[in-house]
Amino acid sequence: MTSSETARSTVTPPPESIVAVGRGAGTVRFGNALPLALIAGPCQMESRAHALETAAAVKEIADRVGIGLVFKTSFDKANRTSLKGARGVGLAAALPVFAEIRETFGLPVLTDVHEAGQCAPVAEVVDILQIPAFLCRQTDLLIAAAKTGRVVNVKKGQFLAPWDMANVVAKVTGAGNPSVLVTERGASFGYNTLVSDMRALPILARTGAPVIFDATHSVQQPGGQGTASGGDRAFVPVLARAAVAVGVAGVFIETHADPDRAPSDGPNMVPLADLEALLRTLVAFDRLAKAALAGPDQ
Repeated sequence: MTSSETARSTVTPPPESIVAVGRGAGTVRFGNALPLALIAGPCQMESRAHALETAAAVKEIADRVGIGLVFKTSFDKANRTSLKGARGVGLAAALPVFAEIRETFGLPVLTDVHEAGQCAPVAEVVDILQIPAFLCRQTDLLIAAAKTGRVVNVKKGQFLAPWDMANVVAKVTGAGNPSVLVTERGASFGYNTLVSDMRALPILARTGAPVIFDATHSVQQPGGQGTASGGDRAFVPVLARAAVAVGVAGVFIETHADPDRAPSDGPNMVPLADLEALLRTLVAFDRLAKAALAGPDQ
């Protein structure tokens, strides 16, 4: 870092927040010193049946592992590489499905919003509004999401330095909403490649917001297949273990029963059959990391 970057990243941080979502037994608490939480689900909502089946399967896995779960899926993949790319079922079809998942499984739900006008209707049926990485500096979108009162998860842009996320967080909190998460999902490294700088995680924590590591989009190769993004899911466990060892509030993992047939981000997604073993490893890593961070007297 340059001296100015160091100064910006070492200012006295605000108190670390704890963000809770969900209801009753399904409540999930995110905090950088709390046990690891999970945000997981398929890249896009392919159909009502697929969303419900995947939510049921991921919930069973999370319950066995003993990790708090927020279910995620997207109603519209608005930034597909090609015009031919499948985008999802759309807003109108997705809203009742989000509500059904919450009621049927008692799970908190997360989805992306791409335009300010989407925030209010989506906030009626989900618990977390996610701001996509490419849109992380869009002030009107951030403020509209914040004003719903829902938790806002902002993905750090691939083009953005981690210390610059302090300004992004301030846009949300400045709109009167203290419930914000920040997500690391890799940084652009030349063409069609992302790298994960683990230094970003403690720097992001200095915003005071709980930090999430997106282990599946971090292995993406944007536009790497010409008309679609590529990726290498073999590195998901590697990066996830590294991030959890550093110490994070949660991990974001896209998963699918058959990723190679998924309509988007298949090369990055973790097969459902492999998810439980990965989560058990991450929970074990998290216990060690949080114990070490707490100090010898804890």
